[in-house]
Amino acid sequence: MLRLLRKIHRYAYFASVLFFFALAYPLLLFYARNPHKNYRKIVSFRKWISVAGMYAVGIRIHVNYEADVDWSKTYIICPNHTSFLDISVLTFLCKTPFSFMGKDELLQNPVTRIFFETIDIPVKRDSKMSSFKAYKKALELLFDRKSLVIFPEGKIDDHYPPILHPFKPGAFRLATEHNIAILPVVIQDAWKIFWDDGRKFGSQPGVIHVHVLAPVETSAVGKENVMQLEREVYNKMKDTWDLYNKS
Repeated sequence: MLRLLRKIHRYAYFASVLFFFALAYPLLLFYARNPHKNYRKIVSFRKWISVAGMYAVGIRIHVNYEADVDWSKTYIICPNHTSFLDISVLTFLCKTPFSFMGKDELLQNPVTRIFFETIDIPVKRDSKMSSFKAYKKALELLFDRKSLVIFPEGKIDDHYPPILHPFKPGAFRLATEHNIAILPVVIQDAWKIFWDDGRKFGSQPGVIHVHVLAPVETSAVGKENVMQLEREVYNKMKDTWDLYNKS
């Protein structure tokens, strides 16, 4: 019975997101004609659709900050990744315009496609050309003072219950080369509510707890110390993840 209810809740969540997306779609289509000019409007609509879709089915978000975050600055935001909901969590969290860098499969999703065709950055795995194009697009956004979300684990792993997997260096190399601060974000509970795409266990109402760690400045980090920066951020995030999940 519980499994059936969780499956029904998953369908209700997707129906909710599609409902709000359908309401916004005519304006999104209009703004998509000039994404550079309408960047902030598209970001705002993405946030509204994401958050409304979650809240309509009883999913809430609680954010805890380790230190004050100056949202007027540009960040490379590095969250862990265990759930389809992580994207919505980031739209709720960020107080500044930002773009996602994510897998190009999201271009096939009826909701995420319009965002990855306009304001976000799709990357084809194992393609050097795609990675190069994504890097150039990321630089354009960062130079335009827009923050960028990169999931440093690279993907949601098949392991359940999830752990924090080793990071890929791309986000940290980008940060050190251009003196952009890293903002580590640890998303807890999302996997309990909606693991991966929800197909295996369904979903349920609940509260997602988010721990925003202190920004890590990179201006004094040399390009030769990318791996050290990566380990530093990984260890901080893992300590937070382990402390919460052992309590």
